[in-house]
Amino acid sequence: MNAEKNPKKELLARDFAKNSTNRSKNQFGKKIELLAPAGSIEKLKYAIEYGADAVYAGIPSVSMRARVNSFSEESLLEASKYIHAHGKKFYVAVNIYAHNYHLPQIEKHLRFIKKLKADAVIVSDPGIIGLVKKILLGIDIHLSTQANTTNWMAAKFWHKVGVKRIILAREVTLEDIKIIRKKVPKLELEYFVHGAMCMSYSGRCILSKWMSGKSANEGDCTQPCRWAYAKVIEKKSGEIVELEEDSHGTYFFNSKDLNLIEHLEELKNAGVTSFKIEGRSKSSYYVACVTRAYRKVIDVIESKKNSAEVKNAVNRGREELNKLANRGYTKGFLFGNEAGQNLSGQQSNDEYQFVGEVVELDGKELKVKVHNALRKDDKLEVIAKNRNIPIKIVGIYNEDRKEVESAHGGHDSFYYIVIDRKGIEPLSLIRKIQQ
Repeated sequence: MNAEKNPKKELLARDFAKNSTNRSKNQFGKKIELLAPAGSIEKLKYAIEYGADAVYAGIPSVSMRARVNSFSEESLLEASKYIHAHGKKFYVAVNIYAHNYHLPQIEKHLRFIKKLKADAVIVSDPGIIGLVKKILLGIDIHLSTQANTTNWMAAKFWHKVGVKRIILAREVTLEDIKIIRKKVPKLELEYFVHGAMCMSYSGRCILSKWMSGKSANEGDCTQPCRWAYAKVIEKKSGEIVELEEDSHGTYFFNSKDLNLIEHLEELKNAGVTSFKIEGRSKSSYYVACVTRAYRKVIDVIESKKNSAEVKNAVNRGREELNKLANRGYTKGFLFGNEAGQNLSGQQSNDEYQFVGEVVELDGKELKVKVHNALRKDDKLEVIAKNRNIPIKIVGIYNEDRKEVESAHGGHDSFYYIVIDRKGIEPLSLIRKIQQ
């Protein structure tokens, strides 16, 4: 005899099924996140100002960036307050592969992260995941690209052990992303769209340790893949290694830089919800310009503009990215090809040079932190968060308000620069157009 039907239960079941479908749709159609790097408080502020939805950072000893990284626990606390005051998200990297001697420091650091109210921690080591789940109850766990997740079964495994988001290996193709999204639909996917590429498998490189005694897998890479080599090289140990070379040496490990600004729609449709920019060791100028370029394209995509408008935004973004120093650009492994190599070692684009940061202003007078030489007759433009502004210098004054012919970087002092127009914003940048 069939059990009597309960109309109320049937209605609840239909509602549950409907909501489950909606949850799945929302996961696929989720708003794109633009995730920017920060190696200092200053760089972090530029990332936020120029359009990042979230920023990632970490202290040098445990976050895969031991060099050109000024963060301490104290400044991480300042960073967290600044980011959250602007309504953005903060992800703290604790993604080295830890040895036993690292564990006490990492456990202490995780207890400190409680104070940050961070939105997620980025980890790669299974042991550290265990510590995070024990110490930071309820925090989102993002799996670092260092974990080399390249297939859906691995993604499913990590999701089951509590990982909310996976930062996919750089070697993952567009088709791989689609399959991972289909097989593990509730898992968030993050993908690198711009920045330096490593000649090793998702950064698991032993070359730095082998050549100079400093481990890339503990955040202290000396980048020997970028060095110019002659016929022989001498390791720190004194061992001599012979190489083939021509009159210019050889850059046989030097990858081109990743640039996927043309493929953001494809990545979104494949299921990526966070577009990540590499560059915690890069300048404020790099962080601002790259973040701004991707922000503008993402905004056009999100506003559901037609394909012509998206194409125009991409073209403008590509032009801006081409103005930055780079090793040449590659699409990486997105379409199944090997990442391009820059065997010449030369950087592309010497037409533009970053010269300074605007830290304060009063009408036409700018207080500037100078990074490269700046002279009265230089052809300059200001990089603001929404546009580029041509300017001319009327006068340059040192900290003592004495007029000088030129300003120079390399120290902590500031210069006052009077220009021919008002309306420049704080956190703008100045670059020189080489003549």
